[in-house]
Amino acid sequence: MLLLLYLGALIYLCFGRFDNLPSVSRTILGIPTDKLVHFAMFFPLSMLIYWSFNWKTDKPWKSILLCLGLLLLGLCIGALTELGQGLTNYRSRDNMDFLADMISVSISSFLVFILELIKHHRQCRQE
Repeated sequence: MLLLLYLGALIYLCFGRFDNLPSVSRTILGIPTDKLVHFAMFFPLSMLIYWSFNWKTDKPWKSILLCLGLLLLGLCIGALTELGQGLTNYRSRDNMDFLADMISVSISSFLVFILELIKHHRQCRQE
């Protein structure tokens, strides 16, 4: 359920009209605010997908495939949102937004991989 709420919020944030929002600082620590927002929007994606399903990763190679799949899925969603924004008359496609999405999804997919390594380590200690 949380994953569906998150995906709905992600779609709203990517395609909503926000003309009346107050102006915010254009950069934070030298990084464009828009890129930080994209990073924050896509960061939970891999982890929420991971926690939403009961993955049967009893072997390390299955964990690697899972994390690669989460990464590819996140990259596809990021690419599709940017392409979709380019098709609207009120938003624009921005490759740097997609780069922020890519970095975010890559980090969160790597964190899922670390969680998987911990899970396998605990399983080996119990055997």
